[in-house]
Formats: sequence, C-alpha cells, structure tokens
Amino acid sequence: MIDRYSREEIKNIWELEEKFSYYLKVELAVCDAYAKLGKIPKQNLDEIKKKASFSVERIDEIEQEVKHDVIAFLTNVNESVGAENAKYIHMGLTSSDVIDTAFALQIKDSAKIINNDLEELIKVLKEKAFEYKDTICIGRSHGVHAEITTFGFKLLNWLDAVERAKKSFLYALDEISVGQISGPVGTYSNVPPEIEKLTCKELGLKPAKISTQIISRDRHAKFMASLAGIASLIEQFATEIRHLQKTEVREVEEGFGKNQKGSSAMPHKKNPVLCENLCGLARVVRSNMITAFENINLWHERDISHSSAERIIFPDSFILVDFMLHRFTNVINNLVIHEDNMLKNANLYGGIVFSQKVLLKLIEKGYTREDAYRIVQKHALSALDGGNFRKELEEDPDVTLSEEEINDCFCREEYLKNIDEVFKRFE
Repeated sequence: MIDRYSREEIKNIWELEEKFSYYLKVELAVCDAYAKLGKIPKQNLDEIKKKASFSVERIDEIEQEVKHDVIAFLTNVNESVGAENAKYIHMGLTSSDVIDTAFALQIKDSAKIINNDLEELIKVLKEKAFEYKDTICIGRSHGVHAEITTFGFKLLNWLDAVERAKKSFLYALDEISVGQISGPVGTYSNVPPEIEKLTCKELGLKPAKISTQIISRDRHAKFMASLAGIASLIEQFATEIRHLQKTEVREVEEGFGKNQKGSSAMPHKKNPVLCENLCGLARVVRSNMITAFENINLWHERDISHSSAERIIFPDSFILVDFMLHRFTNVINNLVIHEDNMLKNANLYGGIVFSQKVLLKLIEKGYTREDAYRIVQKHALSALDGGNFRKELEEDPDVTLSEEEINDCFCREEYLKNIDEVFKRFE
C-alpha cells in the first residue's frame, strides 16, 4: 500500500489555515526581534504572543472588501491583539517580507518529508542491488543486446543516481532556505537589517544577502529543477521496468495482487501500470519546473505574476514527488525478478553478446582487426537471422581457435570479474 500519511502532511502544510499560521510565525518572530532591540515593551510582546490569532473565515470576509490577502490577515490579527498592541505588528515591513519568508518555511517543512522519502528509496535500492549483485542479465545499448551485466549492477546505477539527486536537492534546499525582512524594494528604509538577522535566526533561515521586494525567483526555479530531476530519474527507472516487463522480454514484473486484474477484455494481461503512472506524473512535475523558470522574469523590483503560479506548482509538485517516491519504492520492494528469463535472454542466438571477446581473441592470435571483425560480424549477423553464433564459429575453418579458447570467450564470469570492486564503493 502507498503510505498516504506523508502526502496528507504535505497537503496540510499548504492549506490556507497552515499558510496563515506560517505568516503569524513570521510576524511574531519580527515582534520578538524588535523587543530584543527595545522597540516593543515586554508586556506588549507577551500580550501579542498570547492573544495573536486569526480565522480563515474572517480573513476571507475582510479580503472580500479590501482585495488583499495579507492586509486581510493583518486586520484579523490586529482584531485579536487589540489596538494598543496592533501598532507593533508589521512595523516597517512589506507584504512580501511575510509571504516569502513564510514560503521558505513551508518549503523547508515539505522538503523534510521528501528527504525522508529519498533516504527510504536509497535504502531499498541498496538492499536490492546487493541481493542481485551476481544475477546475470543482458545489458542493452540502443535497445539492442550489448554485453553481460548483472541486475544488481543495473540497480547500483539507479542507487548512484538517486544519491546524486538527493545531494542536488539538499543543495537547492539550502539555497532557498532564506528569509527577508527588508521592507519595500529591499532597502531597509523602515526596518533595520538587525531585525532581519534576528528574525531569520529565530525561524531557522539565513537572511537573503540582498533582496528587491521579494526573494529572487532563480532560487525557487533551481529548487523546482531538483524536484523535476527526482521525478525524471523515477521516470527513467520506471521506463526500464516497463521494457523488462514486455512479454517477449519478461525479466521483471511489477508485483501483481492475488485478486488484481490487468484488463477488462484480456484475462492474461499483467500490465506495468504503476510504472506507466509514474512516467505520466514526471511530465507534470517537469512542466511545473518550466513555470518556475518563467517566474524568474518579473518586472523591476517586484510584481506578483509569480504568486498565482507558485500557489499551484509548489504544493502540487511536493505532493506528486512524495507520491512518486513512495510508489516507486513499493515497486522495487515488490518487484518480481525472473532470473531464468534473464539468463535465457543473455544466451540468445548462440551467445552473440560474446562477440567482442571472440574479436579480441582472434586479434591476439594474429588476425588483423579488420579480418577478425569481418569474421565475427558475419557469424553474429547470421545468428540473428536464425543461426547459432558459437556453432558457426566452431565450424568455420577460418577461425583457428581451440575449444578451450572458445570456452574462454563464452565465459560469463569473465565479464563480471570487476563487479565486486564497483560494489565496494557503495558499502
């Protein structure tokens, strides 16, 4: 089963109630910073912290009149603390100070869940890679049989890619984990820089080195790119599984439940529906990334053309990537491995995938590379048309290899002699 809890947790972070809770957290942190500089009496600060509250219904009611969500939020909060305390709230700030700093907090909290998902997938991939370290299968290039590898080695490549994706994700998260309390156009005209430092420290953010009236959206675009990178890797892996589940390949299959059905018309069907679903969702996440890059281009010190788009692309992308990571982890956990078919496919056409070993052995015996290539290619292509590569080599008088030398060329283990060295890098 897909774990729904984390998706609900992310969803809650982006609900209106929680969004305004982040706004209030920022406003209270600013008040606390002002109090530390002696600008708000302790008694007033205590009362603000005790009384400050809001109601989404009341905010919506006020917004219908003022047509500004932050003003509606502040009006409602001011109602809760009283006129004497209200004058200390939002001193010297502009709306984006609150919005962008709160936005960073929402992103950080959502990212914790994605990071946990990545760690779980890394754990599962590593376990499976080592489990199938010596399970022989065919490697393909251009979709065509190339040479012998192992299924564990294939999974080890996936593991390495996910570990890199995690590093990129955490780097992008660090870049986006900044706040700003710098006032209109970012010049600190009515709020001292010290307030920004104290506020960001309280909230666990870094102060932006410089801001306009907003935090620069290249940070957000790069973060969305990291999410799109994760989604694209999952799509790559899912596409591989889809190919390997083809009837004529059938090396792996998605887990298939006892009462599961694959088709309304064809009872024999077992389709890679989970992986197909993941490939489709990756397209959505990538399209959201494009929107994030388009958000970089804003007028002058700020406009709000990015705002409406971000209210969609960030929560949606977090929820989608969380879902994708959970689903793919479950796919790997429940993957059915057909080792016998892997071995059978590796031996097709009389072992044509051993052609390079034969080529090198002939050159070693004194053949020119051109002559050796011509002989080997002739028998390999003949095998593809219904012949048998090894048998034809053994029957060709132009091939002066002993039985022992041919056996050496067709030794699968020879292809895997350095596999352990690569696996040691991941221990």
